[in-house]
Amino acid sequence: MNRTHLLIAAGVAAICGVAHAAEPASMLPASNPFAKASKLPFNYPAFDQIKNEDYAPAFAEGMRQQAVEIEAIANNKKPATFDNTIVAMEKSGQLLSRVSSVFGNLSGANTNDSFKALERELSPKLAAHSDAIRLNGKLYARVKSLYDKRDKLHLDAESKYLLERYNTDFVRAGAKLSDADKEKLKAMNAEMAKLQTTFAQNVLEEANASALIVDSREELAGMSDKAIDAAAAVAKTRGLEGKFAIPVVNTTGQANLAVLTNRAVRERLIAASTARGSHGGKYDNTQVVLQLAKLRADKAALLGYPSYAAYALEDQTAHDPEAVNKMLSEFARPAVANAKKEGAEIQQVIDKEKGGFQLAAQDWSFYSDKVRAERFAFDQNQLKPYFELNSVLTNGVFFAANKVYGLSFKERKDLPVYNPDVRVFDVFDENGKQLAIFIADFYARSNKRGGAWMNAYVSQSSLMGTHPVVANHLNIPKPNDGEPTLLTYDETRTMFHEFGHALHGMFSNVKYPRFSGTRVPRDFVEFPSQVNEMWSVQPAVLANYAKHYQTGAAMPQELLDKVIASKKFNEGFRTTEYLAASILDQKWHQLGASQIPSDVLSFEAASLKAAGVDYAPVPPRYRTTYFSHVFSGGYSAGYYGYLWSEKLDADTVEWFNENGGMLRKNGDYFRKMLLSKGGTMDAMQMFRAFRGRDAKIEPLLERRGLTEK
Repeated sequence: MNRTHLLIAAGVAAICGVAHAAEPASMLPASNPFAKASKLPFNYPAFDQIKNEDYAPAFAEGMRQQAVEIEAIANNKKPATFDNTIVAMEKSGQLLSRVSSVFGNLSGANTNDSFKALERELSPKLAAHSDAIRLNGKLYARVKSLYDKRDKLHLDAESKYLLERYNTDFVRAGAKLSDADKEKLKAMNAEMAKLQTTFAQNVLEEANASALIVDSREELAGMSDKAIDAAAAVAKTRGLEGKFAIPVVNTTGQANLAVLTNRAVRERLIAASTARGSHGGKYDNTQVVLQLAKLRADKAALLGYPSYAAYALEDQTAHDPEAVNKMLSEFARPAVANAKKEGAEIQQVIDKEKGGFQLAAQDWSFYSDKVRAERFAFDQNQLKPYFELNSVLTNGVFFAANKVYGLSFKERKDLPVYNPDVRVFDVFDENGKQLAIFIADFYARSNKRGGAWMNAYVSQSSLMGTHPVVANHLNIPKPNDGEPTLLTYDETRTMFHEFGHALHGMFSNVKYPRFSGTRVPRDFVEFPSQVNEMWSVQPAVLANYAKHYQTGAAMPQELLDKVIASKKFNEGFRTTEYLAASILDQKWHQLGASQIPSDVLSFEAASLKAAGVDYAPVPPRYRTTYFSHVFSGGYSAGYYGYLWSEKLDADTVEWFNENGGMLRKNGDYFRKMLLSKGGTMDAMQMFRAFRGRDAKIEPLLERRGLTEK
């Protein structure tokens, strides 16, 4: 699930504008597509004009321009004002923002060797550029002078909060350090940036290198003929004609584990998945992890914190590691107990079939589907004919957005795309006015990172006069030509989830870029997207999109009822694998600078055992060496945020149900009170204003099947 992608320029994103304001004289040739804001609708990127060689000079000139702008602000002889300091910084760096948004997004969605080389070169330079701004003593003096008299400046609420956030951002970036310590911090940030890029690239390369290769069709028994043919085609592209290749996806679990009847092949597949990044070779991430953990702990110590988690969590809604540890420990015992009950049911099936073996990780998906079929009289494969991709998107995701928020969508073919499979939609409000442009990139590719995520190419800001251009990315296997794309239930739910992030970006109605869309605390950002998942099984929505791709017949009510009845099925597994990954994240980032271990896998095993989540049939959703969320993404010490956000989500679903469910008045209120506000106020104050109280835990416990029976 991160389902959100951080740009390579994340360190400067909050201090970059986007377009429509005066820019410094440019040394970039006018022929470079980043030299000026795109003339396409909503500044939509001119993908057809952008070449690999355009990025490096645009980045260089973008950093140079913003450095000039920042120096002018810092050295302004006039006393600091909100406009000549804070607003001026919000408007700075427009060229850098343009190139960063496109490059950062495509480096995840459509990378190539040129991108990878430039990423490695840019990451320390961008870190240094960000440091040069945030560690500028003259600039911070101006920010602080305004912050100290903020109550006397007569600012509106959003402007005052922006000033407070800028002060916090500068302090957390090290603005109060001595000059000598600032130099140490700069070196750490540059090295961490390089290591994070290395980690991300290793994960992608290792996933491609770890594909399961088998010699015969018989070994892939259980997979459909079409899926086996696709595996043969993948092998052929790798120069392995006559063999079969199953690529490995980002998570520990692999979809084919649910259907492969050959246990030895399943064992090879789970072994290939869990060994990624930790078995030697050029993509091994163990030393990268140890170096990153040490550098992050050192950075936290330099800034006055006992651990990197303490540093990271201070600025989140959780505030401190103790609160996170408490939540994770409260869920661990009942989650693992549930998983073990589920494991016992699976073992009964294995024994009934005279399997002669004890349940292991490679068996869970295969046999849990049998348990599901026995208990609910259906299996996942019965659902897929009713979950055709285009129907799920237009008759499900878009239909729900229309019913709840009044949105309408029109596909357009005239805008350029970076891959032929990418689709583009104009998004209109109920009054007919265009609200946003939505980019849909759903298919897996070898040059696309794993998982699912949302990002923005252009963020909304009334200060900059910009409107949202947002994208959703999934990794759905692409079928052979002429065949339908049939989704699993999880893929369907993920599509609704990611569109919740897209709505958060589209509905943004803020003045300053710093607060646009999903720029909220990391442990709050998943809340709106998780709320949107509720519509995937809302009866009126399901009835509209869950139609057989061949006959058009609606999903039988009996099957629909079984889907809803089985929602809590396998929750022990799902919660335990998630908790194990979240606990690993915290264990690594709660280490002090002198506590870094020397052996990654031993530390991982000991951490899981100490937390009581070392149940072998349910490995962590991500193991340390391919845990991109926390070692190359923006979730360092923050992976707990999905569960933290789900507490708010479950309570919000209850609010919708209490108030009549899928009604426009409910959607309009949620949009007004939460989705439109971005990061313009404290996140939990925002939730309380919406809900009228703090969130209760009971709806989440009920959803996860963790209530006492």
